[in-house]
Amino acid sequence: MAGLDAGTLDRRIRIERFGLVKNEYGDWVEGFSTLASVSAQVIPGQGSERLADAQVTATAPAVFVIRWSSRVADLNAKDRIRYPSTDQGRAYDIQRVEEIGRRDGLRIMAVASAD
Repeated sequence: MAGLDAGTLDRRIRIERFGLVKNEYGDWVEGFSTLASVSAQVIPGQGSERLADAQVTATAPAVFVIRWSSRVADLNAKDRIRYPSTDQGRAYDIQRVEEIGRRDGLRIMAVASAD
């Protein structure tokens, strides 16, 4: 693993996959389910604010670096990250995924709406 320093993967994130999930009534609906819970390096970006439709919207970008595995190799923009990895964690929409080295890791650029 030449591309990643294990000591920097000091946070826990939950990767959620978009698809069909059962709701509380047993019906299949579109939603997110947990794909994996992994260790990550979290690099917060600079947030921004803008005025749209008479409301101020703020965003909080971040970069997440994780180890590559076959389970997360096909991450895409339909998936999302929850950080911290609890249900109360902020949901980050994945914008772009880059492979680090040859199956060493993944660099995930994501953005969340600031509350």
